[in-house]
Amino acid sequence: MKRIEVVANVASGSVGADAPAAAERLLAQYGVSGAVHAPQPSELTDCLRTVIDGAPDAVLVLAGDGTARAAAEMAGPDGPLIAALPGGTMNMLPRALYGDRTWEEAMAACLDGGEARMISGGEVGGRLFFVAAILGSPALWATAREAAREGRFDIALARARRAFRRAFSGRLRFTLDGRPTGKAEALTLMCPLVSTALDAEERALEAAALDPTSALDVFRLGFNAARGQWREDPSVAVGRCRIGRVRANGRIPAILDGEPVRFEPEVAIRFRPKAFKALVPAA
Repeated sequence: MKRIEVVANVASGSVGADAPAAAERLLAQYGVSGAVHAPQPSELTDCLRTVIDGAPDAVLVLAGDGTARAAAEMAGPDGPLIAALPGGTMNMLPRALYGDRTWEEAMAACLDGGEARMISGGEVGGRLFFVAAILGSPALWATAREAAREGRFDIALARARRAFRRAFSGRLRFTLDGRPTGKAEALTLMCPLVSTALDAEERALEAAALDPTSALDVFRLGFNAARGQWREDPSVAVGRCRIGRVRANGRIPAILDGEPVRFEPEVAIRFRPKAFKALVPAA
C-alpha cells in the first residue's frame, strides 16, 4: 500500500483528542505515506466522502458504529480497502474484524502486512449492514440507550416508556425467500461475518424471528440467550434468507450494526455477497 488516509472522529466514544497524533506516529513507524483527518462531527460524512473519492489504497476509520458502517457502504466492493477501527461504544464491525484489539493494536496489525478480505453483508430498505440488523419494537430500546449515553435522561425515560408500550403491539409480517408469510415481534438478520450457524463463505443471511408472547417468554428468551442457546428457544424460528420483505402497520424501527434507524412500513431485504473490501491483519 502506497497511500493510506485516516479519518478520526475525536468526539466518538473511545477516540480522544490525542488519537490523530497517535495515528500519525503509527503511519511514520511503518513507513506509510498518508494523512490523518480529524473533522468536526458535522463535517464527518463529507470528509469520508472526499477521502474515499480520492481513491487511496486504504481508508482507516476511527469512529463509532454508524460511521464505520457508512464508510464501508460508501466504499462498496470496488472502492478502497476499509479498516473500521474500534472507536465507539459497541464497536460491532471492528470486533467482528479485529476481535478485542484496541484501535492502536488493530491499526498496527493492519499496517504490518495487512491483507484484503471481501466482506458480505445485508441490505434493508436500501441501507447496508455487515454484522447484524434488528427490525421491530425491540429496536426502540436502542434510542433510549443513546439518549441515556448522551446524558439526556428525560428523553431516555420517555423513549423507554414508548418502547414498553410498543412491546407486543407492533408485530411484523415477513416473507423470506418465497416461504409463507410469518409474524413476529422482531426479526433479526445476522451476516456470515458473525453468525456461528453460517459458514464464512455462505451466500445467505441467518434470519431469526423472535415472537415472545408474554413476560415469561421474554424472561426465558433472555435466560437462554445468556447461555448462548437462544436458537433453541421455542419463541425463536431460525432460517436462511437471501431476499425477503417485511411489513408493519407503521414505520419500522430498526438497528443496523448498532445504529438506530427507521424504515417505511414495507421494506425489502436482500443478501449482498460482495459488500466491501476490508483491510484485516494477515492470517
